[in-house]
Amino acid sequence: MTIDDIAGDFRARAGEFTGLKARVMFDLGDDGSLVVDATEAPPRISVEPCEADCTIRLSLANLEKLMAGNLSPTLAYAMGKLRIEGSMGLAMKIAALLDDD
Repeated sequence: MTIDDIAGDFRARAGEFTGLKARVMFDLGDDGSLVVDATEAPPRISVEPCEADCTIRLSLANLEKLMAGNLSPTLAYAMGKLRIEGSMGLAMKIAALLDDD
């Protein structure tokens, strides 16, 4: 799966991110970035890095596992596979949305 595939999945689910009222960036290292901008309605999904309220750093492979339900966000954080900068509460909200899939 590529970052564009994941961005497409996020765009299909954009309505689920409306309640965040914030900007979250997934920093995927060399694979790029994925931004959920829920400060707008409907939320905008892009692959351009920007200033965010919360940055979640993880690999593209681990984001795929999170989205497929094969990796728990809490376990990923505890194992150091996922790092959070900014609002921990916001990270928990987006993790819950990804876990609902």
